[in-house]
Amino acid sequence: MGIAERKIRQREEFRTSILEAAWQQVISDGWQSLSIRKIADAIEYSIPVIYNHFENKEAILLEFTKEGFQKLADTLQSVKAQYTVPSEQLEAMAHAYWDFAFDHKEYYQLMFGLGIPACDRVNEIEELKCATSIMISTIKAAIEGSSHPETDYFLKYHTYLSILHGLVSIQMIQKEGKPDAAKKMILQDAISGFIISINRK
Repeated sequence: MGIAERKIRQREEFRTSILEAAWQQVISDGWQSLSIRKIADAIEYSIPVIYNHFENKEAILLEFTKEGFQKLADTLQSVKAQYTVPSEQLEAMAHAYWDFAFDHKEYYQLMFGLGIPACDRVNEIEELKCATSIMISTIKAAIEGSSHPETDYFLKYHTYLSILHGLVSIQMIQKEGKPDAAKKMILQDAISGFIISINRK
């Protein structure tokens, strides 16, 4: 391995160690506790060294945001692939979204900390765009196979996401851990109504 390659590998390894230290802070004390100083103390390097790899704390948060949306996109795509009927895909994806939110609570809180992402943010984060596209394409397929193919798919997408994010947010605010099956019945009822609205005669 040449000197240049070794330097690149060392830089990547150090960058990874920064993210690992940051993640441990988040798991222990939450997103509000995250700071460059604490990361530097954890990996026993000076603060300027951290800034050589990340411009600021927001850059680290962005890295985790991208990672979270990639995990969500992978989850949705995996579940979608298990079904062929769009309405069944939408139902399965809704439950997968719910489970993802509570199984990866730290990611979800960062990803949606300020509510549903604005359109300009969708265009900025490729991983977010990917997760969005999976939901939109499924909704479009469901509409195309319905008796009302002229339905506004983008409106339905926002309705779908609002149901999912809204119900998840309500449960997270209560801070009672992962909701039980009874709470998930609310999700099922809402998504069933959503699917009926698409397939209405």
